[in-house]
Amino acid sequence: MKHFLIHYDRPAGRLLSIREYSDEEQAQANADCDAQEFAKPDHVEVVLLTAACRADIERTHARYFKTPREMVESYFSAAST
Repeated sequence: MKHFLIHYDRPAGRLLSIREYSDEEQAQANADCDAQEFAKPDHVEVVLLTAACRADIERTHARYFKTPREMVESYFSAAST
């Protein structure tokens, strides 16, 4: 598995950064997440997600990777099928 540390600007609706960690780096990923969560501005979301690959994270947590407009468009295109 891989671990992805994400910084997301909520008001702007955009991904600020993503860092990938290997399974062997999980302890470091957890430590980095804790430290960055403590030091972040209020409007920034810091999350650590685990998946087999980045594509899985992009599918299951699309809001971190798509603009608000893209999210609305994909919602309506999925609803119309």
